[in-house]
Order: sequence, then structure tokens, then C-alpha cells
Amino acid sequence: MLAGQLMRALQDELFETLAEQGHPDVRPRHGTVLAFLDGKGVRATDLAARSGQHKQIVGTILDELVKLGYVTREPDPADRRAKLVVPTERGIDEIAKARAILAAIEERHERNLGAERYAGFKEILHQVTRDQRAWRQAGAGTD
Repeated sequence: MLAGQLMRALQDELFETLAEQGHPDVRPRHGTVLAFLDGKGVRATDLAARSGQHKQIVGTILDELVKLGYVTREPDPADRRAKLVVPTERGIDEIAKARAILAAIEERHERNLGAERYAGFKEILHQVTRDQRAWRQAGAGTD
């Protein structure tokens, strides 16, 4: 529950700040795609794998982002049957601003906690996340 509260509080700050910086139409669900894009383009199936979301969900989000002007779908030069999701100038601007906002949030927390405590917090949070993701492999929840 605490991790969920932290995520929502981070999203609130991120998306309110993005709105102030010219991206009022981006929502947390769009981060499923935008956070995993690069300038060259990525196939939707790769975005689904990277984000851990179902292809259908990623497809719906992509449709929204195309309409909002953040991404385009272009033919993949390696396989003309496939499409690449490519960020537009607007998408590149949003991605850069989101990364800068998140970096500033991290810097603020590091400054407030001290570098050593913050590094320890992140290390523990990463370990808890890895352990939680591994519950299926460990056979948990099969009783």
C-alpha cells in the first residue's frame, strides 16, 4: 500500500508539472508507452514487453498518443510488415521534460534524506521490487 501511495504522489507531481510545462493532456497511463520510447522507434510488441502491459492495452494507449500528437506509427525498415512507434517533436519534448522532472524529484529526496540514506532506500526498494516480481517463480501463491 505504501509503495502505491508513493507512486500516486510521484505521478501527481509529475503530471501536474508536465501540464504546467505544456503537456496538459498526458496522463499516467501514457507513461506505459512514453517511458519506453527512443528516438529511433520501437515496435508495439517491444513496448508491451518492456512495460509489462498487454499488447491490447499498449495498442489503445498508442491510439490515444497518436491522436494527441505524441507519436506516429511508421513502417519498420527492417520489416515492412511491422510498424515502429516513433515519438514526434511533441513526444520528444514531453519525454525530456518528464525525465527532467523525475530527476529533480529524486535530487530533492536525496538532498532531504542525505545521499547515503537515499542510496540505501533505493537499493532496498529495488530489492523488494525484485523479490516481489519473483514470487511466481518461487511458487508463491500456488497453495
